[in-house]
Amino acid sequence: MQQMEEVFGTFGLSLNGIISASASLIEDYKAGDFMQLFGLNQSQWQEIGISVAILFGAVIIGRWLIRGIILPILKRFIGRTETKIDDILLEAIISPVYWLLLVFVAQLSIARLDFLNGGIQLGLEEAYFVLYLGIFFVLAWRVISDVSKWLSTDFGEGKEAALGQQLMPFISRITLIIITVITGIILLDHFNVQVSGLVATLGIGSLAIALAAQETLADTIAGFVIMIDRPYRIGDRIELRDLGTWGDVMDIGLRSTRIRTRDNRMVIIPNSVIGKSLVVNHSYPDEQYRLEIEIGVAYGTDLEKARKVLIDSVSKVDGVLQDMPVEALFLQFGESSLIFRVRWWLDSYVETRRMFDRVNTAMYIALNNAGVRIPFPQRDIHHKIDEDSANQLAEIIRRKK
Repeated sequence: MQQMEEVFGTFGLSLNGIISASASLIEDYKAGDFMQLFGLNQSQWQEIGISVAILFGAVIIGRWLIRGIILPILKRFIGRTETKIDDILLEAIISPVYWLLLVFVAQLSIARLDFLNGGIQLGLEEAYFVLYLGIFFVLAWRVISDVSKWLSTDFGEGKEAALGQQLMPFISRITLIIITVITGIILLDHFNVQVSGLVATLGIGSLAIALAAQETLADTIAGFVIMIDRPYRIGDRIELRDLGTWGDVMDIGLRSTRIRTRDNRMVIIPNSVIGKSLVVNHSYPDEQYRLEIEIGVAYGTDLEKARKVLIDSVSKVDGVLQDMPVEALFLQFGESSLIFRVRWWLDSYVETRRMFDRVNTAMYIALNNAGVRIPFPQRDIHHKIDEDSANQLAEIIRRKK
């Protein structure tokens, strides 16, 4: 008994009061005045019963109509399309639409009860507004969340999917925060709560946070711009000329970008720094890459012979693209040699350093076998002196002996 008193007491009720009210109802029923309960006559109770029946019927029929007829027809229709976005939108809106229908039917069924006083009608209108606003909020939340999840997982492949997994959750969170704030403002404004002070406070607080974290904010904005502009993607090999850093992009975050160098070191660079640097993307538009090297041959060498030897030797190197031209261009007259620039293509930038080793070795062996000399830098110095200076120099040498 004591436990029951505690339970009812949490709702502001007493067990004795409930027993007394129940006894009063029983006495009214025995006296034939049960239909006057709560001040309502028999016809009014009948109208309430009809409204409840309408609402109960809407619950049963609406669920059967939507889940049993409308939803299968829509799924069959949208199943013919190639994209999955329509399936996702359908699953996101079907439940909120069902609850929207129930609230609308409840509003219509209660509106026919014209004997309800003005206070109850006003309270019901406020309840309808809150329910409608809540349903639309849930609808927007589900659509944004489901579409964002689809874009971050199923839209695109490889690098595209990796970028979506980073970008879409950020956009989704920002959008959901904005919708939540707007819904809260609409709700407070409807109940005549002054929101101007709250908006001003939020503005001042946002300004203070922005000033305190301006570097982090700059990195975040730069990261967002990088994800949109896409000067590089995850997996690309880039070179930051101003920083003297190059390697493979491992991750693009909102605050920083992680680059793994060829020495297997991870370099973490703030996005705002990258935004101000000159970025060379060695993977874009594709991984085919052209290399070049300069080599000198001795003066007097047959140019066409040297050119043919260079082109033939490079063309036979493993990794050189056969469907792309190999060129040996005679560029300039050097101090000790005739300078050729040899250019060739390879299928991937990953083999750059190894390719230089292979090509240099092949050209050196081929030129030696063809008898083409590769000169080293040398200078002849001629020093002219007059007779008196020569005699003085000879005298100095004799004294030292």
